[in-house]
Amino acid sequence: MSDSHTCPLVSTAKVGKTSLIMSLVSEEFPDDVPLRAEEITIPADVTPERVPTHIVDYSEAEQSDEQLYQEISKANVICIVYSVNNKKVPLILVGNKSDLVEHSSMETILPIMNQYSDIETCVECSAKNLKNISELFYYAQKAVLHPTGPLYCPEEKEMKPSCIKSLTRIFKVSDLDNDGILNDKELNFFQRTCFNMPLAPQALEDVKNVVRKNMTDGVEDNGLTLKGFLFLHTLFIQRGRHETTWTVLRRFGYDDDLELHQEYLFPLLKIPADCTTELNHNAYLFLQSVFDKHDKDRDCALSPEEVKDLFKVFPYMPWGPDVNNTVCTNDQGWITYQGYLSQWTLTTYLDVQRCLEYLGYLGYSIICEQESQAAAITVTRNKRIDLQKKQTQRSVFRCNILGARGSGKTSFLQAFLGRNLLKQRKIREDHKSFYSINTTYVYGQEKYLLLHEVMPDFDFLSEEDLACDVVCLVYDVNNPRSFEYCAKVYKQYFMDSKTPCMMIASKSDLHEARQHYSLTPLDFCRKNKLHPPQPWTCNTVDAPNKDLYTKLTTMAMYPHAKLRCMCTCNRCTFCICQNILRSQLLTNIKAKFYSVVLNRHMAQADLKSSTFWLRASVGATVFAVLGFAMYRAILKQR
Repeated sequence: MSDSHTCPLVSTAKVGKTSLIMSLVSEEFPDDVPLRAEEITIPADVTPERVPTHIVDYSEAEQSDEQLYQEISKANVICIVYSVNNKKVPLILVGNKSDLVEHSSMETILPIMNQYSDIETCVECSAKNLKNISELFYYAQKAVLHPTGPLYCPEEKEMKPSCIKSLTRIFKVSDLDNDGILNDKELNFFQRTCFNMPLAPQALEDVKNVVRKNMTDGVEDNGLTLKGFLFLHTLFIQRGRHETTWTVLRRFGYDDDLELHQEYLFPLLKIPADCTTELNHNAYLFLQSVFDKHDKDRDCALSPEEVKDLFKVFPYMPWGPDVNNTVCTNDQGWITYQGYLSQWTLTTYLDVQRCLEYLGYLGYSIICEQESQAAAITVTRNKRIDLQKKQTQRSVFRCNILGARGSGKTSFLQAFLGRNLLKQRKIREDHKSFYSINTTYVYGQEKYLLLHEVMPDFDFLSEEDLACDVVCLVYDVNNPRSFEYCAKVYKQYFMDSKTPCMMIASKSDLHEARQHYSLTPLDFCRKNKLHPPQPWTCNTVDAPNKDLYTKLTTMAMYPHAKLRCMCTCNRCTFCICQNILRSQLLTNIKAKFYSVVLNRHMAQADLKSSTFWLRASVGATVFAVLGFAMYRAILKQR
């Protein structure tokens, strides 16, 4: 027996070997740990074998490889320290100098390999005979690029739960019709997506036959079920074809830990200041296909079960109960097709990074064969350019709703979704939303109007509270102190702003109280060149009228124009034109023309009458002049 033992501790940096030595000496965990501990000697009288032991610390930062070699060469035992919370490094057992023996050692080594999951493979080689030299380094490379550890448990002889979860998501994304089966068309698309080549018809049948021979429910209706899909990948791994499964996983965005890459979920997207984000046409087509895929009963709405099924490819449920009070629903409270698209539009506008993440879970870039989800997003041009050119290509407009407490802001949001006061009273307080979004039509164009209720904190309105395309100031006609808040907010924040504003006289079905303010709401609006207060109520039998929301969208689209469509003064050009159009003369002329068009015949005397043609000419001229005058009045610049 040696007079003393030498025990070097070696490892990579930051695994804690120096802390082990310091804790041994001081019997407590050190707060301040040096790069390298000094060599210490454990006296013979404290060891069971009565032999002194020299403990040597190795520092990668302070010592060279040559010094490490010297320490190891005189060591009696070597402690290799690793951190158990770090990723395990795959091991390969290499039996060298096989040329010196006539028998193989594989029978002895294989049980060891099967016992320890960290050992990827074992191989016998000979440098002299060049036996398995290239194979050795092929296996080493394969162990790094396509490790078995994250995929398969040798003891249980089955795939690990994380691998099953990832492959299940891949199956659901690839199941384009959501029937639980990958048919030949879907299998070919999957094959082409992952391996850049389709499978020949016979190869497809061979794959399905392999599954049929090994399990009864792996193939249904001549398509591959989820169980069959998972069985195939288990078979690939068991036969050493890990690269096949890893190729699939990495194509669908997974890293070595079977987590979706951050680069996959959040691709780079530059958004300049004063620009907004919207979904483009291809993104809406994709989302439409996802909706159709999960709307199994074809009722143009998603039931709670269908919503849950849609989001099974997500690691969490992204939509809470407030979504049902943000977008349109049917009589059962289920999100309609229009509501579904509206919610995606809202997410894209308010939080485009979250939208990119959601599209990543749904496999947008894979199904649509795009480089990333960023291809689904349109970044609009700067709003200042829109104002300069007096036109916009944007499809989503934001309206911030401000008003005192109890003025009817929340009701105004819910009425946009077609809900009267009776339906609104059924909404739970914790399910209410500060947003609502729906479509409106402006001059025949479909646009999204996003309403945002701003909390009535006059002194602390943030930039987000003020950043919008149009402002809606709501006051309660029945509350004499309600209008004062709107007036102060307008004078403080919007009087010198280019953002158009509309005053809403809420609860117009109630008695109108005199407002405790120096000016009446009408006089205030006239003084500040605003539209007259618009009467509004949601206390109706049917769905509330949506004309105001169309007017708000129009103001957001054309902030540079003076829109007189809400005027009732009977003095401006628009009102005069409206009165002429309602006159008895034009009513008679229109009725005569309709009679000609609908009945397709007239008396011979009427056709020969010069009076008739004179009236017709005058009528056509008046229509043309009025049409041009109305056009100029509506689009007249400020």
